Amino acid sequence: MGSPKKSLKQVVKPKGKSAGAPDSAAKKSAAKSVKPSEPAAVTPTRVSAGDWFEKLVAIQKRLREPGGCPWDIEQNHQTLRTYLIEEAYEVLDAIESGEDEKFVEELGDLLLQVTFHSQIASEANRFSISDVIQSIHDKMIRRHPHVFGDVEAKNSEEVLRNWQKIKTQERIEKEGAPAGEPKRESALDGVPKSIPATLEGLQLTKKAARIGFDWANAAGVFAKVREETTELEHTLEHGTAIEAEEELGDLLFAVVNLARFLHIDPEIALKRANGKFVRRFHEMERLASTRGRKFEDVPRPEKESLWNSAKELKAAQAAAATPVSSLGGIRKVAPHR
Repeated sequence: MGSPKKSLKQVVKPKGKSAGAPDSAAKKSAAKSVKPSEPAAVTPTRVSAGDWFEKLVAIQKRLREPGGCPWDIEQNHQTLRTYLIEEAYEVLDAIESGEDEKFVEELGDLLLQVTFHSQIASEANRFSISDVIQSIHDKMIRRHPHVFGDVEAKNSEEVLRNWQKIKTQERIEKEGAPAGEPKRESALDGVPKSIPATLEGLQLTKKAARIGFDWANAAGVFAKVREETTELEHTLEHGTAIEAEEELGDLLFAVVNLARFLHIDPEIALKRANGKFVRRFHEMERLASTRGRKFEDVPRPEKESLWNSAKELKAAQAAAATPVSSLGGIRKVAPHR
């Protein structure tokens, strides 16, 4: 049946207009058929978000039932993990594209993953999509006492401090009183170990910064990056492979910390850098081709020249298409939760 992901989208995400939505030609025809002496036609009630959500849940349920989609029926929480991650990154790509239609589509694909996992759990009488929605609804109420309660928060930093306190209290209440020695609470608790390493480092350094363990300014972080670079260079000359791996990890952690200090998501920044490398590499291949040569046959010094040419060309194209912005005051950007 081809790519599982593609087949899934073909089943649950019909292309084109909804069957329940009349096209513009039909609307015009209906309008012309109404004579002045006749009562005006009743405007159809707009389908609410809740109605559409129920339709989506019903579709997912039908796909999992006997006689539904064989691929959907075979899935479980473990097999769907890859698609959940893929859809999240495709949403990021849609944001970068600036295309609302693509953004809407990818958000829908991500929402489908939520309904899919909830349906699987519901079949085992564990929880339902209603439980999922109620859980996040109640959590948002609890964690915004400055909006729904009597707590005051003057700025986003106070909001984040209150948010962290509430999260800690919730975790204590869920775990209850442990037997024997009480569990020691840490400011770093709550960071999942299953997330990508860059995001894990970002979350860890954010939590540390919220209780005052942070650099006074970016200069200190840059100095740390240079220090870790020097240590890695020294280890490469005098140390072992294991020591080099450790030092490289320290360097990457320092760079992630720099990204966090500047309020830049390192995962997104690296994804954009990857994309930039691909575009420049393609341009090098194109330039070599215009000269009647295969890129792999070009000598190393000429490859470097092609890279510089591709870099200058892409930089000029980007400058022409994008207004220049300043990074001044970047620390004023509100931090993520």
